[in-house]
Parts: sequence; C-alpha cells; structure tokens
Amino acid sequence: MKIYYDNESDAAYIELSKKKADGVLEISDYINLDTTKEGEIIGIEFLNASKKISLESLFNHEIDSELLETLYEKTVYKQYPKMLSDKKNKRK
Repeated sequence: MKIYYDNESDAAYIELSKKKADGVLEISDYINLDTTKEGEIIGIEFLNASKKISLESLFNHEIDSELLETLYEKTVYKQYPKMLSDKKNKRK
C-alpha cells in the first residue's frame, strides 16, 4: 500500500494494488474508488483532502480497517452481489 498527496490539487490517493484500474466509483462528492473489471478496489482518491481528512493521520497509517471493509461491501458488493456470496462461502 502506498499513499500519495498532491498539494496543488489537494488530493490524496491510497494505492492498494498495482493492478490496472478499469473503472471509477464515485461514492461521494469527494471520494472515488478505482476498481478492476472484477470489482476489486485498487485505489481510493480523496478530493479536497486537507479539508476532509486528517493528512497527518493518513500518513501515519491510522486507517480504520472496519471502515474500509464497510466501504468495500457497500460499493463493490452492491454492484456485484454474486461476489459477496462467493466471498462469504469461502470464509466458511
């Protein structure tokens, strides 16, 4: 995982994978998710980052894993319900 911040555009980006992005999900006016065609989240973009999140905590890796899991389930699985059932079946 890598975290980038562009001071000029006030945008932060969390790179979760080096895979190629095939789509973008806009989940709010200030948050976009880069996804693969399979629905895997490979990056998270925060626009107006300094006004929306604590940049200090972002660069200290204080990211709530439960929040990321919830975000993932509410976005990708909403569009790909079969993936959710497959993932839950694999955990059993």
